Amino acid sequence: MAVIKHEFPVLDFDTDTDNIFRKLMETQDHSALPEKAVFAFTGPHTDTYADMQNARTAAVLESVTRDYNIYIIERSGQEIALMQAPMGAPAALQNLEFLIASGVKKILATGSCGVLTDIPENRFIVPVRAVRAEGSSYQYIPPSRFIDLDSAAVSKLCGQLDKMNIPYQKCTTWTTDCLFRETEDMVRYRLSEGCAAVDMECSALAACAKFHGVSFSQLFFTADSLADVRNYDPRGFGVSSREKAIDICVDIIAAL
Repeated sequence: MAVIKHEFPVLDFDTDTDNIFRKLMETQDHSALPEKAVFAFTGPHTDTYADMQNARTAAVLESVTRDYNIYIIERSGQEIALMQAPMGAPAALQNLEFLIASGVKKILATGSCGVLTDIPENRFIVPVRAVRAEGSSYQYIPPSRFIDLDSAAVSKLCGQLDKMNIPYQKCTTWTTDCLFRETEDMVRYRLSEGCAAVDMECSALAACAKFHGVSFSQLFFTADSLADVRNYDPRGFGVSSREKAIDICVDIIAAL
């Protein structure tokens, strides 16, 4: 066990797999969750969907921002956990760590992404690789430019989408911490690296899942467009796909 030091603090890496807060979490009284979970970047639509499904609340994560309910949905004779994911890698990782500490081993995340190429709104995208342009992933795995998502999990996700006749495309995504630093030149640079989408969590979530040895994949639905870097198009932010995406992901993870 050792801290691998670097000139830049964000790249300092501790090989110790334990941590202080996880010990505290394990001493707290919270219900064990099912092994499968949908982690949804869908805002209040997560709660709305849970209400429509008559879901029960199995646990609550209390945070300074808000309290997050973890719902249990019955699907295909199984219990599936559903939790809202907050925007941004550090906040999202707090919730993901809670799920993993509570027994979740298979995670399917869903949420919107921006597009860097001419892809219509409300299309589904499966990220297979992510540029690690955020800081959180470096606390889980050593530095690298890209992270490949779990190939077995991605393959299973795509297989289920094929069975459901749901069109999708695979892509490399650019995960960034700062949407207000998505500049014209940076967009062009990420395009040159093969990125078709931009998001704020994927590479960090994949790194966290890899660190803990749990299965992780993600299903994007397209929202705003940066394809014309001089004329940003917010479109409808993919809002109309939110509940649909949750429902699809619950079906998919129940089949895995």
